[in-house]
Amino acid sequence: MIMYERQHRILKILEKNPSARVIDLSDSLGVSPATIRRDLDSLHKKGQIKRIHGGAALAAKSVPEAPVLQRSSQNLEEKKRIGRLAAGLINEGETVFIGSGSTTMEVARNLIGRKNLTVITNALTVVTLLSQVEGISLIVTGGFVRSSELSFIGHLTEQALRELRSQKVIMGIKSINLDQGLTNDYLPEVSTDRVIIQSAPEVILVADHTKFGMVSTALVAPLATIHTLVTDTGIDPYMLSELRGLVTNIILA
Repeated sequence: MIMYERQHRILKILEKNPSARVIDLSDSLGVSPATIRRDLDSLHKKGQIKRIHGGAALAAKSVPEAPVLQRSSQNLEEKKRIGRLAAGLINEGETVFIGSGSTTMEVARNLIGRKNLTVITNALTVVTLLSQVEGISLIVTGGFVRSSELSFIGHLTEQALRELRSQKVIMGIKSINLDQGLTNDYLPEVSTDRVIIQSAPEVILVADHTKFGMVSTALVAPLATIHTLVTDTGIDPYMLSELRGLVTNIILA
């Protein structure tokens, strides 16, 4: 049985069962457990399954995100920890871009009280939070308002970003997959995300563990684009192990 056929049959088995053990798949397909493990690793990297202890289950499908204000209360403790650690990566005197999202907002909260910082942002939530904070100079990109995210996107935003320079980018993303990289399902935002990534020499991605293993419609960038990933300890150990070979620096909150 060739690899493609084996993997197709594995997916069919998982569609009928919530999970399957390596040993059971081995018996069912008549191949060694080592072969099954290689097939499962391959399917996992494609985002089609997730590895669990002793076997596998179908990967969760990416679903539309709730508006940013609603998401701000989801996984809040994890996001707070991520925000504190990511803010610690920003040094006095730096210019940093902070993107939209509920986790990036926690990074911005932890900059209050800091001195001599310049923050560039396309997030109205960040503008509201930092506009009156002493010690922080705020630059707003402008652009088309995406109401659900309270963010600026589109041509005007991208043009502003191309004319600005920052040392670091702090951004979130909807979906992270080992094989497919960083993806987003809101196509008008994808182009803006790509320009954001190119706007600084260091990109810091902040994402809680629920973002991993998902695939959305459009590619934003490969994982190798990210210099530092800040996530929480709830991330799947297998995913974390694989990420260590793809991302230069990973920090667990």
